[in-house]
Amino acid sequence: MDYSFPHYLLSKQTVDDRALNKDVLNALRVNLLQQPVTLIEVGAGIGTMLKRLIQWDIFCTGNYILVDAMPANIAYAREWIPQWATEAGLSVESFGSDQLHICDPTRDIHIHLECADIFDFIRKNEIPADLLIAHAFLDLLPLPGSLEKLFLLTKGLAWLTLNFDGVTTLQPVIDDSFDETVERLYHKSMDGRPSGGDSRTGRKLFDHLRSLNAGVIAAGASDWVVHSANGAYLADEKYFLHFILSFFENSLKTHAELEPASFNSWLAERRAQIERGELVYIAHQMDFLIRKRS
Repeated sequence: MDYSFPHYLLSKQTVDDRALNKDVLNALRVNLLQQPVTLIEVGAGIGTMLKRLIQWDIFCTGNYILVDAMPANIAYAREWIPQWATEAGLSVESFGSDQLHICDPTRDIHIHLECADIFDFIRKNEIPADLLIAHAFLDLLPLPGSLEKLFLLTKGLAWLTLNFDGVTTLQPVIDDSFDETVERLYHKSMDGRPSGGDSRTGRKLFDHLRSLNAGVIAAGASDWVVHSANGAYLADEKYFLHFILSFFENSLKTHAELEPASFNSWLAERRAQIERGELVYIAHQMDFLIRKRS
């Protein structure tokens, strides 16, 4: 299988749509009533959150700054955003390689695509946004230090979504002991990333936010739950599941605690479960809407 990261981001749209905590989302809607507004999204990928906020009538007027360090993601966003916007009946204008304008009678949005390391972007950014968005991103960073720097990008409001919180479930069980070992080592690999990160970021954010004098407006679970119906997965979620297994494989294929043949057999059976429409995947995550205090 061809493992394309932009394709993975595309495939998880429906998974994220279900997962996002609706109470936190409603709190965001209330706090963004006064528009136009400027939004900065860090680790923004290909722009799926922008599409979601427009489709759900949460963001209608203002500026959206999409920041991602991967050139492939920005290149994909450059082509994909105009495509879905046009299909949705929006007018689209492009200005150079990094600016778009999309509009209709009720929407007027200027989009800036920024391919940059997020901390380089923070150093050069001059005007904080009305809202900072970090979606499935904070659990990749060393906290709370990174969060303190990210808060420089907002006047006060931040929507911090899909923060992994230490629980992964794959069903049906293959072998209780081996499944538990794979899960434990997979979480441990998140804690040992050279760039930082924590497999229990979700629950720890309460303390991190308190230490940074940020108040929690709303918080709640945002679990990924993927299963088939009548033997078929929704939309492109079959690809999503295969990509998740590739994360397991790449993280653990040389791990000393896993006998290679046993791990390869485990991966093969999990992939076969996907093909048969049997695999159920659950990942526990947390969403927050917060306001930093001066």
